[in-house]
Amino acid sequence: MFRNVLIPTDGSAVATKAVRAGIRFAKETGARVTGYYAFDTLKANVNYGGYMVNEKVVAEIDKRARQVGQRYLDAMAKLAKSARVRFQSVCDKTGSPHDGIITAARKKKCDVIFMASHGRSGLSRLVMGSVTQKVLTHSKIPVLVYR
Repeated sequence: MFRNVLIPTDGSAVATKAVRAGIRFAKETGARVTGYYAFDTLKANVNYGGYMVNEKVVAEIDKRARQVGQRYLDAMAKLAKSARVRFQSVCDKTGSPHDGIITAARKKKCDVIFMASHGRSGLSRLVMGSVTQKVLTHSKIPVLVYR
């Protein structure tokens, strides 16, 4: 049925539960897994509360963000390996996580996105938005939401 499952993570406990469930889902359907981690872009030479951020600082922040994301993806790879599920990963610098998820799914030829919902509601959802909701709204492939 599915050949390639994209599983995004932000490293949170909720996302980790979805990662485990997504790998089980991939195993049961005979699919491979593409793990995905997005980190935000930071603009150089922008005033942040009275401080200017230069390109060297931005490069260091990006490097550290990529390292954090790679740790999450490495943990996902271990879970996939123990389940005997083929695995590849993408750690991506993006302006918006939902766009990054959708773009990665398209580029890696995924036929389903399996992701967590943090379950925010009310004011926090209004203020913070929902990456899951944005993926559901804009994705052209199926999205399975794990709660």
